[in-house]
Amino acid sequence: MYKFSYAEILEDSSSEARLRERDAFDRALELLAAAEQAGPASSESRAAMLFLQRLWGVLIRDLVEASNELAPNLRADLVSIGLWVIKESDRVLNQTSQNFAALISVNRSIRDGLQ
Repeated sequence: MYKFSYAEILEDSSSEARLRERDAFDRALELLAAAEQAGPASSESRAAMLFLQRLWGVLIRDLVEASNELAPNLRADLVSIGLWVIKESDRVLNQTSQNFAALISVNRSIRDGLQ
């Protein structure tokens, strides 16, 4: 029978969570690339923006939880980034922006920072 320490289980859970987050960002980046190609008035754009808003909504809710163990400054920075992503995706949905490049760049940077 295998015995694992609580710390090992938590470490594995954290690693799995980061992997799921990376997968979610990979999906967001795929959708954003398709949206950029199709243009802001496309169904691809709408799908990408709604996915981004849901993704960042989940992340922000997690970041503001007292139980989140990230450093407070990092959490605040990530919440700010998330709010910007949500606002910018709203602008794309409303066709007042075509800023796909910035959305891709920011989300790629966040994805690449996940370990």
